[in-house]
Amino acid sequence: MSESRNVSYSFLGPTGTFTEAALAQVVRAQGKTWRAVNNVGEAFDDVVSGRSVAAMIAIENSVDGGVSATQDALASVPGLRIIGEYLVPVNFVLVARPGTVLADVKAINAHPVAYAQCRRWLESNLPHHGHLPASSNVAAAASLVDTGQADAAIAPPGIEKHHDVIVLARAIGDNANAVTRFVLVSRTTAVPPRTGADKTSLIVELPEDRSGALLEMLEQFATRGVNLSLIQSRPIGDAMGRYRFVIDADGHIHDERVADALLGLRRFSPEVIFLGSYPRADKQPIEFTSRYDDDVFIGARSWLSGLLGEPEA
Repeated sequence: MSESRNVSYSFLGPTGTFTEAALAQVVRAQGKTWRAVNNVGEAFDDVVSGRSVAAMIAIENSVDGGVSATQDALASVPGLRIIGEYLVPVNFVLVARPGTVLADVKAINAHPVAYAQCRRWLESNLPHHGHLPASSNVAAAASLVDTGQADAAIAPPGIEKHHDVIVLARAIGDNANAVTRFVLVSRTTAVPPRTGADKTSLIVELPEDRSGALLEMLEQFATRGVNLSLIQSRPIGDAMGRYRFVIDADGHIHDERVADALLGLRRFSPEVIFLGSYPRADKQPIEFTSRYDDDVFIGARSWLSGLLGEPEA
């Protein structure tokens, strides 16, 4: 077997998950080995240990926001970089064992996130149901056959091709436009070239719990014309009032405005984790005013060098 075929990619399994659908978008993963894992920690352990070159992980949902397990793991596992992002439309079906009808359903097996995204449909159509949490959407369907504890399960469309279940209802998600954002995480430190449609991900700790600390952090971006597409707080866990912020900034570390913002953050914060700069999944070019062009920052540095009597770069 060739070395290229020995390359592995990890994803939250089993087969049929939305995470696997995200990995299917990665061109360089085609024809390689895909390792199904049970949780984020196992996926990251694959990457850190070298069992896999990269892992596909859900990091944000358009309905429920950031995935806290992924965010916390990225903050605690050193040496990881995001090298790409991928979007997967999310909808759900209600499935059951053959012979089951909707009126038979009293208990539903579902991943907590999927359950939350189908709550209105469930309350309307099955107002007296109970919920049994599952580790993944596919595992919820598989459990119908394996354990029989639930009468039905919330699962991805097409699950009936992989398991002996029937579909009781389709498109049960409360938001037809729901999308989950996935990131491909690797140990590589090489930053993908900038495309003009990029995103930079960071984790930043506030230096202390005091009035104005959050504003000072945000000013590092605002004064340099860098828009934030995500900012979410997570407790550090060592004391009350101590928080880190997961941040997605529009732009690339090779953009002068973004690089200058990172320098400002490094002076301000006791801990700045650079998670990577990578192309946006939607390929939308980043818009900013001309006063934040690269040439403006480069010109300012040249001006200062002149004042100091230093030769221009």
